[in-house]
Amino acid sequence: MHLGLVTVVVSEYDPAIRFFTDVLGFELAEDSPSLTNDGRPKRWVVVRPPGAVTGLLLAQADGDDQAAMVGRQAAGRVGFFLHVDGFAAAYARMTAAGVRFLTEPRTEPYGRVAVFLDIAGNKWDLIGPA
Repeated sequence: MHLGLVTVVVSEYDPAIRFFTDVLGFELAEDSPSLTNDGRPKRWVVVRPPGAVTGLLLAQADGDDQAAMVGRQAAGRVGFFLHVDGFAAAYARMTAAGVRFLTEPRTEPYGRVAVFLDIAGNKWDLIGPA
């Protein structure tokens, strides 16, 4: 058993794909035409870190209720955790790419951590070894 996908609601597919692939270094695992439950066209877009089993389903907001949740998937809390082997290098690369960090890197019992925002405005922890 494994967790396959977690949905991240985004405003638009293509900028979100660019953020996760070009900025965070994820792989585009799938970008296929699909249909909503009521038959309207949409895309099935999956990104994941290299070698990962679990991926993110990038879902373009459909309607006012979903649009209101863009960037608020965890109600303002950190809801996503990106673990890296080389914290300093990842932090420097992401900062150079324009990622907005909300905190300076700090050391916690579980490792080095800094909070950043994804393209939708969701909070993530960038976590590396202590």
